[in-house]
Amino acid sequence: MKGILLAGGAGTRLHPTTRGVSKHLLPLYDKPMVYYPLTTLLWTGATEILIITTPEEQSSYRRLLGDGSWLGVKFQWAVQAEPKGISQALLIGKDFLSGEPCTLALGDNVFYGHGLPEALERSAKCAKNGATVFVYQVSDPQRYGVMEFDGKGKPKGIVEKPKYPPSAWAVTGLYMYDGSAPERATKLNPSARGELEITDLNLSYLSSGNLRVEKLGRGIAWLDTGTPTAMLQASMFIQTIEERQGLKVCCPEEVAFRLGLIGEKDILRQADTLGKSAYGLYLRSLLEKD
Repeated sequence: MKGILLAGGAGTRLHPTTRGVSKHLLPLYDKPMVYYPLTTLLWTGATEILIITTPEEQSSYRRLLGDGSWLGVKFQWAVQAEPKGISQALLIGKDFLSGEPCTLALGDNVFYGHGLPEALERSAKCAKNGATVFVYQVSDPQRYGVMEFDGKGKPKGIVEKPKYPPSAWAVTGLYMYDGSAPERATKLNPSARGELEITDLNLSYLSSGNLRVEKLGRGIAWLDTGTPTAMLQASMFIQTIEERQGLKVCCPEEVAFRLGLIGEKDILRQADTLGKSAYGLYLRSLLEKD
C-alpha cells in the first residue's frame, strides 16, 4: 500500500490568511494541519508516501517534513501546478504508484477515534481489487457528496450537494484505490468547473461493481477544516480531547512508534529537535509510559 497526500490548492476559502502560506501548514491546535492526514496514512500501512503541493510551497513542506526518515517511511514529492481536481493527484502520481494500490488523503481532513485503525486495516486488505470510500453520517448532507444506497444497503450512486439528500452519509476526503485508478482517471472528462472530479472516479468504480463503502461509526470523528470556522472547531475539539486524556490526537511520531516503524532512539532524536516544547515533552513521555 502506497500513500498520496494531496496538499495543493489555493485555500481561497481561508483568504487572506492563505495568501501567504499553504492552509495545510496552518496549525490545528498544537500541530500543523498536514500532520493529521499524514497520521491517517501511516495507519493504512503506507510506508511510501507521495506529497503533492503547489510549486510555491513545496520548499516549506520539505523543511517541515524532510524525507520521512523521522517516521521510518519514505517521502517523495510532486507538484500540482493548478488545482485541476482531486482525481488529478492520481495522474500526477502515476509513475510513483507503478500499478500498486494506494490511499489518497486530502490535506485538510482530520480522522480520529476508536475503531479507526481497524477500519483502515480492514479496508487496506481489500485495496488490490476495486476502490473504497469512507462515509460519515452528518446533519447537513446538502454540503457534501452524498452516498445513495439501494433497498439492500448497497451503494447505488453518489450525488453532489443534493437539495434532497438520499441519505445522511457524506463521502469523506479519504479514498483507497487499486492499481487501475490512474488509468481510470485518464478517461475522466473535466467538469463544468474544469476539474477532474473525484466523484466521477468513484462512480466509474461503482458502475463496474467495484466500489466498497466503509461506514465510519459514532466513535470516530471526521473534520473537514477548509473554512475558518471549521478550523476553529477542529482546534477546540483537539484541545478538549488532548487536555482531558493527556494523549495527543494524530501524533505521527507516536503512531510510527506504535507500528514499529521507529524506535526509542528515533523518538528521543525527534524530541531533541523540538526542545522544551510541550510536543517534545510529550514524545519523551511516550518512553516513560512504556
